[in-house]
Amino acid sequence: MKAVIPAAGFGTRFLPATKAQPKEMLPVFDKPTIQYVIEEAVASGIDDILIVTCRNKRSIEDHFDKSFELEQTLQSAGKDDRLKQVRDITDLADICYVRQKEQRGLGDAIYCAKKHVGNEPFAVLLGDSITKGPTPCTKQLVDVYNKYGASAISLESVPREKVERYGIIKGSEVESDIYKIDKLVEKPLAHQAPSNLAIMGRYVLSPDIFDKIDETEPGVGGEIQLTDALQKLDAIYGVTFEGKTYDIGNRLEWLKTSIEFAMDDAESKKQLIEYMKEIIEGEE
Repeated sequence: MKAVIPAAGFGTRFLPATKAQPKEMLPVFDKPTIQYVIEEAVASGIDDILIVTCRNKRSIEDHFDKSFELEQTLQSAGKDDRLKQVRDITDLADICYVRQKEQRGLGDAIYCAKKHVGNEPFAVLLGDSITKGPTPCTKQLVDVYNKYGASAISLESVPREKVERYGIIKGSEVESDIYKIDKLVEKPLAHQAPSNLAIMGRYVLSPDIFDKIDETEPGVGGEIQLTDALQKLDAIYGVTFEGKTYDIGNRLEWLKTSIEFAMDDAESKKQLIEYMKEIIEGEE
């Protein structure tokens, strides 16, 4: 199976930090966000990856490319651990790139992958969200796709007051944490939402999604919405992810995620706790 990572947005909610740097390259603790995403795909058994980019996203390509000068410098300095880290990034997966020439929405960005994907099912991982769990989120979706023979998307329960930020589903539970989806609504008002189960940025899709995208008219924001195209599929299942999804789409959530990941690092945890205690005490 191949994976597609849409990474062509402007990242306007992070301005001015994203004026010349892709939001997907913003670091979460010690890695750029998109590296976590690619590592999830690889952990799910996928090593053929297409990243959909646009102008000013060249640093994504540079990050996963070989860096001869940096490797030589690290090798000469005897920094073998750092050298291994750099080489591991280059060897993560086979990564290709295609540009979305106009900002026409997520559905259009995925449509840019049609030639690369061909007539096979494929995974989609949004480049501005990170997942963490005992089983990779994408692997869970692959398993459901194989079991039911239909597209599968990740879901997460969100507070009612936050449903306006997400695509929301209406469906019936066919087994524990798996839903047969009847309806998807893009960013509904809280009182109009059919549930509080939100689409969380991971998909395994059948190739007929490309025909459905082609048939989809611009929707919310004048863009071609993936949610509208998904609604046209004959069958689609939702999977409540057994883990946690980190939405890096706004500054506060990005900062919280970076702190949480730093707390997983043994070297950083103690010093970070002491530092936060100092800040809290200073506010009292």
